[in-house]
Amino acid sequence: MATRSTPPLVAIVGRPNVGKSTLFNRYAGHRRALVYDTPGITRDRIAEEVTIAGRRVRLVDTAGLDPDAPGEADLGEAVQAQARSAVADADAILFVVDGAAGLLPEDEAIARTLRRATVPLAVAVNKVDVPAHARRVDEFHKLGLEPLRAVSAEHGGGAFDLLEELVAALPAQEGADEDGEPEASDEIRVAIVGRPNVGKSSLVNRLLGEQRVVVSSVPGTTRDAIDIRIERDDGVFVLVDTAGLRRPGRRTRTAERGSALMTVRSLDRAQVALLLIDAEEGFTDQDARVGHLVRERGCAVAVLANKWDRVSAERGESILEAIGHGLRFMADTPVVSVSARTGARVNRIWPLVTDLVRAGERRIPTAELNRWLEEAVRRHEPSMARRGTSRRPIKFFYGTQTGVNPPTFLLFCTEPKAITAAYRRFLENRLRERFDLAGTPVRLRLRARTRDRVS
Repeated sequence: MATRSTPPLVAIVGRPNVGKSTLFNRYAGHRRALVYDTPGITRDRIAEEVTIAGRRVRLVDTAGLDPDAPGEADLGEAVQAQARSAVADADAILFVVDGAAGLLPEDEAIARTLRRATVPLAVAVNKVDVPAHARRVDEFHKLGLEPLRAVSAEHGGGAFDLLEELVAALPAQEGADEDGEPEASDEIRVAIVGRPNVGKSSLVNRLLGEQRVVVSSVPGTTRDAIDIRIERDDGVFVLVDTAGLRRPGRRTRTAERGSALMTVRSLDRAQVALLLIDAEEGFTDQDARVGHLVRERGCAVAVLANKWDRVSAERGESILEAIGHGLRFMADTPVVSVSARTGARVNRIWPLVTDLVRAGERRIPTAELNRWLEEAVRRHEPSMARRGTSRRPIKFFYGTQTGVNPPTFLLFCTEPKAITAAYRRFLENRLRERFDLAGTPVRLRLRARTRDRVS
């Protein structure tokens, strides 16, 4: 059984307001992380896949640590907790410090933890846009971490050179065969995700039939991702019970700030994600945020409306409508109402997981794919491409499948840059309909083709 090949994870860490999110946005090429002058404004980990020096890596922008946040008894422990999370879960670490402020005790606290890291590490001395700040760079050599470079996240100076140096230190990706394909595995990895207190641990216990995971009514009980192997007649499954993902502004506990990095890692290693929603409380914006993260990471996904035993018959239909509307960006995803407490409809989960795995691993013969492409374009032609004052029709030539988990397709056409996002969604939806790809992301890549060569 094929598993997803995931690029190495590079965690961007540091104390609040040193410019981590600005640097992340610089690398990502667009404003994915909120950037403000208020320390600690970045509360959610945000992941972005980028190509650096010809190699794909995943950048994770970590939440800033607020020394005045309720529940933070000691800033030194807080920063070290986040650093420990990076040491445990990242393949490389980019430690960002503030050249304008100079070396602070909090930086030294993080460095003490990072010195134990066995993965490549680099120090970015940010905010060195003026000569007075640049003179402070040498202070940070006291941290005993190398390489150390001055950068400007705001203007880009030195930023990419340092990241290229860090990526070059990464070992060759493991888990692939000689052709670069991920090694096969008979295990089906299932990540159970959702915001805190939606019943993830209760569901794990119900699926296991025993009390294997601590269950508590206090949000955030689960701090780490826990792998549990289950052997059934229909296959071997590995359940990953992840810590809850809180909405921005609500991560006040130190340990929770390290949990989201582990959740990203768990999703990267999983073929299927089960997104739990508290049906009693109803759909929330944070449920949509978690759904976006799952879809971005390439997992096939099913939505489980948990605590259905507490939902009245009058409210049930409106709750399902709210879930469908809130997750309209992944409208193909199956939704099942369950109760981890009573076990109602939990038996539907295993067959659903198996179906989702098959969808994520489906390979479509090239001849069938091209018959579909011809019919789809005939049914709805793309808008004309504009060149100056002239307009030209866009012609599709052929397509081929290039990967699975998620199913990935390469389509050749005359004007790939002129294809609108709406037309991409049309093609994706027609693919799902024709080839039964419900619940799994579909990746479409467009490439220009001339009569003489492929570009």
